Amino acid sequence: MGRAKAFDNEKYLREQAAFIRERMKRFDSRLYLEFGGKLLNDFHASRVLPGYDPNVKIRLLKELEHDAELVLCIHAGAIEHRKIRADYGITYDADAMKLIDDLGEWGLSVSAVVITRWEEQAQARAFKTKLENRGIRVYAHRPTKGYPTDFDAIVSAEGYGANPRIETSKPLVVVTGPGPGSGKMATCLSQVWHDHALGTRAMYAKFETFPIWSLPQKHPVNIAYEAATLDLKDFNLIDPFHLEATGEVAVNYNRDVESFPILKAILERITGEAGAYRSPTEMGVNRAGFAIVDDEACREAARQEVVRRYLRCACEFMMGMAERDTLNRADRLLKELGISPESRPVVPAARQAAISAEAEADAEKADGGAEGGAESKAAVYCGAALELPDGSIITGKNSRLLHAATAAVINGAKALAGIPGGIHLLSPIVIESIAHLKHDVLKGRSASLDVDEALIALAISAALNPAVQACLDRIPALRGCQMHLTHIPTPGDEAGLRRLGINLTSDPVFASKRLFVE
Repeated sequence: MGRAKAFDNEKYLREQAAFIRERMKRFDSRLYLEFGGKLLNDFHASRVLPGYDPNVKIRLLKELEHDAELVLCIHAGAIEHRKIRADYGITYDADAMKLIDDLGEWGLSVSAVVITRWEEQAQARAFKTKLENRGIRVYAHRPTKGYPTDFDAIVSAEGYGANPRIETSKPLVVVTGPGPGSGKMATCLSQVWHDHALGTRAMYAKFETFPIWSLPQKHPVNIAYEAATLDLKDFNLIDPFHLEATGEVAVNYNRDVESFPILKAILERITGEAGAYRSPTEMGVNRAGFAIVDDEACREAARQEVVRRYLRCACEFMMGMAERDTLNRADRLLKELGISPESRPVVPAARQAAISAEAEADAEKADGGAEGGAESKAAVYCGAALELPDGSIITGKNSRLLHAATAAVINGAKALAGIPGGIHLLSPIVIESIAHLKHDVLKGRSASLDVDEALIALAISAALNPAVQACLDRIPALRGCQMHLTHIPTPGDEAGLRRLGINLTSDPVFASKRLFVE
């Protein structure tokens, strides 16, 4: 089956922009909007809400740009410890710079960057200098004195007032950052304090797509949020403050509910206005749930996302990057939805390809030239499965000359271009030449081509072969497709598949018995 469209972006834009403007009218001087989640390329949302534009939030800001400006926060500790974003494979400070560049391509500029919980960390100082040398305003905010219990200290010149005030000029200030824990809320509250000290009536609100407050607590889309935040130990619950105040059931998550009494007290202390918000749900401005047009499609997509997150967590545990307790939580979410890794269609297909590779090993020709053929001397027989946009599944196997992921991508491109499977896009002579370079000249241990290398080889071959060019032209159609490998991908496979926009999972199995993988 093809990809379902379950989310109406245009309806969402209309409702979300109108709701934010309505909130701005309530606080007619300035609204600081904490913008959670990914501002650009929100692929989690596009996976669990089929049809969701990963950049719809940028489109929303374009709708509001006459009234809005952007402030970017980043935690000094994330810079110092070189924290990595798993989706891009880059550090948080690099992601912050990438975000500034990407926003610029959309015609949006960042007014300032705030380094939060600043304590003169060496890497954070270097980052600050680098940005300032490029003409970007940078503010350093130290940890808030007295937070979270000493309200007299927090709401004082020694608390929020100790931070330098960020110069802003528009009625809506969107405060965002790379990942959770970037200090967005503290930056907003510090600004509200400064504005009120200057006689400006400012207020705070929160934009967070997940969990979707208007969906049931155990809706798969909301459970998928728990799966996406396993490392943070987030869990969804009924907002008790909203239920008490309105009698209506709304879903929120533990950190927002736990922090609400403190946040409410701080805001009331700063503004002198009691009852501006009765619950964390009222504090939010999310309208995503009202743009869902196919609930069942979202439920199925979210179930698939939970499987995907479980498999990723299992691989991270195998590599020592996740705790056993985290993996156990991921397993509990699977059981709660009554699903398993095999519920992801590409998983059994990839495993069957690996079994087939092993069964064919003795009969495989010595040259192993067929795309996707098995390597008789492989330490591990690897399989890959790729689900194409029409729902058909293409497989690949590792060989002496191609990785399993490489074979699946090439076979998928051939299927999309209508080229018979028996036709080789890459001549065995070309592959042998590259293998010779890798193994004999560059002294690499593996001669087979990973995805990154194969794409370059295809691009070169396309100049002389129209069939190869036809396949290259179909490569963009793989964006958003699902793939599974029976082994943890090599760096070259992972980087190539990420650039192709393929949603990859893998079994928690190493492709080699060697400890060091090139």
